[in-house]
Amino acid sequence: MESKMITGRDILLVGLQPWDIAIGSNCKNVATELSKYNNRILYVNRALDRITLLRDRKDVKTQTRLKSLHHQANDLQEIRPNFWTLDPRTVLESVNWIPFKTPFDIINRINNRRMAAQIRQAIHRLGFKNVLLFIDNEFYRGQYLQEMLAPEVTDCIYYSRDNLATHPFFVRQGKRLEPKLIAKSTMVVTNSDYLEDYGRKYNPHTYNILQGCDFERFFPDQPFTLPDEMRGIKGPIIGYMGVMTVARLDLKILEHIATQRPDWSLVLVGPQDKTFQKSRLHALPNVHFIANVPEVKVPQYIQFFDVCINPQLVNGMTIGNYPRKLDEYMVLGKPVVVTRTLAMELFKDHVYQCDTPQDYVENITRALEERKDEKRVQGWIDFSLQHTWEVSLSKMSQHYFRLKKTQQSQPA
Repeated sequence: MESKMITGRDILLVGLQPWDIAIGSNCKNVATELSKYNNRILYVNRALDRITLLRDRKDVKTQTRLKSLHHQANDLQEIRPNFWTLDPRTVLESVNWIPFKTPFDIINRINNRRMAAQIRQAIHRLGFKNVLLFIDNEFYRGQYLQEMLAPEVTDCIYYSRDNLATHPFFVRQGKRLEPKLIAKSTMVVTNSDYLEDYGRKYNPHTYNILQGCDFERFFPDQPFTLPDEMRGIKGPIIGYMGVMTVARLDLKILEHIATQRPDWSLVLVGPQDKTFQKSRLHALPNVHFIANVPEVKVPQYIQFFDVCINPQLVNGMTIGNYPRKLDEYMVLGKPVVVTRTLAMELFKDHVYQCDTPQDYVENITRALEERKDEKRVQGWIDFSLQHTWEVSLSKMSQHYFRLKKTQQSQPA
């Protein structure tokens, strides 16, 4: 019987997030899920660049990469059987500041060549053959890897899960480079219809495989206990879990909720950018910030939210974004209030959608009442449980199998 999942392959994963990142990561989840099916995995951590060396030299992740670079630690680490991470022994040039196309492309190609040299050494040492390259949104450092790693790399799947090319950091070159990488990839997978439509403009083999989520840690053997940081915070608690950055979140919505309903407690859990750190939210007595927590403890905090929110700022990056936090909220039976975007059409029967800050106040009020409806709560749970990594990557695998079968049947 044909497998529903890619199996028995050597798989190389390159993405924006290193294995030792503190927050959740789609790329890490993809690697972990694929490793369950007799695949050998090489997960490439981000190589150091000049600016990171100057700015973040004391960071733990930077120190880890430096130890590899100076041969004070192995560049290859086997974290479990048939699963390795690679800390490339190279330093890349920081290129994003370059405004002109030609010098950017020249230096970016040099960076790709340095990365490819380190990866090729690693896959040769591991004996990888017929390698499947999976690139997670990395359209700079992954731009030329498919051709530079040939013939060992035979196919490339590009994963578009965020419209990062519109982010202020990437917009100068990203809108030009991401379509190029999409076009030359064997196949493209996305987590929303919006990104599928975008990808299909450049590659007809683009498929929405929806979002995956790891729910195992949401159902522990013992009941969750109230985190120490939440003791003494009076309810109802309106909670947000995740990175707080003005590139994605609307500060005005949070300020409106907090000032209009001082009887509610707004609990925001996660790292903050500089704008959030300086915002007037810190002066409001009913707003409580909790620093970033380990991924394994995320459910423990969500469990004690009464209503969960995702107050996105609507822009090119968020309009088609599928926030996996929504499934994490709902699987614990929590009502979810969100900003209306194109991607939220999938959730229309299960979340409360808002167009204005006042809509948030009104919908949170409704949600506080309707969370008592057991049938509605069960609907939230059942809907979220449809979005596992096994389901998502099975979709990817089936599209890949069909594509390869079609290619093999075509005359040479």
